[in-house]
Amino acid sequence: MAATPVANIMRGLSRRSTPQLRISQRCLGARFYSSEEAPPPPLLAKLKGDLKAAMRAKDAPRLAVLRSVLSATLNASKTASPIKTDQQLVALLRRQAKTQKLSVEEFRGAGREDLAEKELAQIRVLEEYAEGSGVQTVGEEELRGILEATKGELAAEGITGRNALGETMKRLFAPGGPLDGKDVEKGEVSRLVKEVMQ
Repeated sequence: MAATPVANIMRGLSRRSTPQLRISQRCLGARFYSSEEAPPPPLLAKLKGDLKAAMRAKDAPRLAVLRSVLSATLNASKTASPIKTDQQLVALLRRQAKTQKLSVEEFRGAGREDLAEKELAQIRVLEEYAEGSGVQTVGEEELRGILEATKGELAAEGITGRNALGETMKRLFAPGGPLDGKDVEKGEVSRLVKEVMQ
């Protein structure tokens, strides 16, 4: 049984929506190529490119380092604090270098100089990337100067004692603070804050 032409027209009219409605439906949806996420850090893009170059050159120490760093960034992306900046990536590089330095000591203690040399080669690669990252590193003398200035500011405001320790750390790492976006080890900063504030 065939549908009548009038029934087809009525069915078509009931499916159509007004032009305003179609426009609003189109504008409400997000574009498939747009994203609200920040772009990855430039250093991460460099590491990914260097991974391919290390594979082609068969550079084993560099390849091992790049794989471990990229794996650590991927694992961090699945946690509550993913790596979003070059500063965080440099902190990761420094942590890995520190653990590998401990491995070197253990290997030398066990008489495995071959493994110690392998770790040292990887440490050199990690330090090369950390130094070439463009993230400003703060030395101990500069850090002491910053802490003395902060101590003076807090004393002028009447903040002393235990309150000064927490307030100092807060001010140092606050957005726009003296250590914001700089490569410093928070454990070292904490130790110096306690030393200077005493």
